[in-house]
Amino acid sequence: MTPQALIERSPGMADFSARELADTVERYVRLRTGGTIHSLHVEVSAGEVVLSGRTSTYYNKQLATHAALDAASEMSLTNEIEVC
Repeated sequence: MTPQALIERSPGMADFSARELADTVERYVRLRTGGTIHSLHVEVSAGEVVLSGRTSTYYNKQLATHAALDAASEMSLTNEIEVC
């Protein structure tokens, strides 16, 4: 199922859709960053996607941002991934 299809699901399945969308975003981020985001966590609620975790470079953080935006383009994104 595409990320856009998950967003367009009926409101009665909001919890299920949020979990599926979070899983999809997480897969996109892991694939694009080559797994360089440690302790990656994706939370989806109220039209917002929040990324958290740790990485060693700002470039990896930026890759994660672009991957998440590709997966959930209709939602707002907060990237709380720490660079350390």
